[in-house]
Amino acid sequence: MAKLAFLGLGVMGYPMAGHLQAAGHDVCVYNRTAAKAEAWVAQHGGRHAPCPREAAADAAFVMACVGNDDDLRSVCLGPDGAFAGMTPGASFVDHTTVSAKVTHELYAQAKEAGLRFIDAPVSGGQAGAENGQLGIMCGGDAEAFAAAEPILQIYARICRRIGESGAGQLTKMANQIAIAGLVQGLSEALHFTEKAGLDGRDVIEVISQGAAGSWQMSNRYETMLDDDFDHGFAVDWMRKDLGICLSTADENGASLPVTALVDQFYKDVQKMGGGRWDTSSLFKRLRKLG
Repeated sequence: MAKLAFLGLGVMGYPMAGHLQAAGHDVCVYNRTAAKAEAWVAQHGGRHAPCPREAAADAAFVMACVGNDDDLRSVCLGPDGAFAGMTPGASFVDHTTVSAKVTHELYAQAKEAGLRFIDAPVSGGQAGAENGQLGIMCGGDAEAFAAAEPILQIYARICRRIGESGAGQLTKMANQIAIAGLVQGLSEALHFTEKAGLDGRDVIEVISQGAAGSWQMSNRYETMLDDDFDHGFAVDWMRKDLGICLSTADENGASLPVTALVDQFYKDVQKMGGGRWDTSSLFKRLRKLG
């Protein structure tokens, strides 16, 4: 049994931390809204702390799943940040989707303090977190990853080190780029099907068994046809992620014309009041356009 800390109890972090406690580890949680941490302890056991520093005290591994670059800095740095409470040799595992820039920055500061830092963004959505079936893409020192991998496997379907610090975040960007195109393609296919007077469910039943099949198609087409967009990853967060992708592409010279276009389509969804709708709401945008 290891002493662990988990910082951030959103739709992903809450069940992920629960899996760690259920596996027999001693977990202390921190959440900016203390009531959420109290609810987690009431449900799962363990402990909660009033700040990241106290949560991280004496923990062998500190996991974080927060909102963005600034949120990650706030839980890591400063007198109440996790780094101030961690002991040399302990590992910080960041599950947040953030820029590679902040990852490199915090990796360097952790190393200077004698700490290990692994960027380990996840894919699989809320359902993957709840079922312990996440894809975890990691960057960082090989030795640090080897130490953390047995812990990460508790809520992973696959967990792999891609390369040095920042490689996990770059891989997550590739993931979001691929999803953006897939969801727009599925939305257009369903829109075309409706305009052609066909039954969308019949069409998907057939085409999902061939080359057009995807996770998005299998898991989202019915809710899309039912005009139900309350399933997992929100448009606001997708736009944050795509902004990171496009900014990084400007730096490395990658051409992302489809990603840039879909990002603008998500902006349209936000203007429709759909910032908290899930990413499959691109279909709702097409329905509105007629």
